[in-house]
Amino acid sequence: MEDLNKIAGISPVRLGYKSKFEFKCHPGVPCFTECCRGINIILTPYDIVQLKNRLKLSSREFLAVYTEPHLLEKTDLPMVTLKLLDDERESCPFVKDKEGCIIYKDRPTSCRYYPLGTATLQHKEGADDDGFFFFVNEPHCKGFEEDTEWTVAQWREDQGVDIRDEINREWTDLVVRKRSFPPNIKLTEKAKQMFFLVSYDIDKFREFVFDSTFLERMDVDDATVEKIKNDEIELLKFGLEWLKGILFKQTEPEKQADNFADQAKSD
Repeated sequence: MEDLNKIAGISPVRLGYKSKFEFKCHPGVPCFTECCRGINIILTPYDIVQLKNRLKLSSREFLAVYTEPHLLEKTDLPMVTLKLLDDERESCPFVKDKEGCIIYKDRPTSCRYYPLGTATLQHKEGADDDGFFFFVNEPHCKGFEEDTEWTVAQWREDQGVDIRDEINREWTDLVVRKRSFPPNIKLTEKAKQMFFLVSYDIDKFREFVFDSTFLERMDVDDATVEKIKNDEIELLKFGLEWLKGILFKQTEPEKQADNFADQAKSD
């Protein structure tokens, strides 16, 4: 997911899953790695898990070294972007001129979508089955001059964004739901802290679940406990479902979020 206000050259043409285009990026194109400079990459929860494991860092260490915090426009929710190098070109910290992306296998979702952008940040119950994608037209990009043809669906599968979108689905749903709130309805600071904890600091969230009174206060069956104990992705999905419950479904969501935030600090 990208901040659409900061992308230049967005095509006004709406693309669906069956839309076709020609594109290929490889070291032989003259613009190789140019798209890795001066970028604005919003990191998703799954991006954080993959990247911190690739670099053998805790989620907190990764957040401290490689990200910058922001508030997501129109939601007031905390989010993180990839921290760029302080060089003349504002380069991605993982790009090399000749080698390209040194973490290519675990690159963020936004990088995988390029040269496409997605506007399918809709509540899943009302999602458009045709999708909503567009081209990110940057003047320097020569990949469109290549003769490899794709449909949007084929590109998403080839780049692995279909899997990532599925894992991030509940998180996206949370963001879209909050975006639909009237501007005067805001979450408390403690509720935002819980959103950040679950979304980005998976290691701290694991401690919160297993090293506090969380499981005593929640009715979680043994099979689920075992599953989330041994699988970070299952823990992330569990956390997002729980977060949705305390933020949107319960009678006093902010009060509950505040109580759990207090618990996280004390435990």
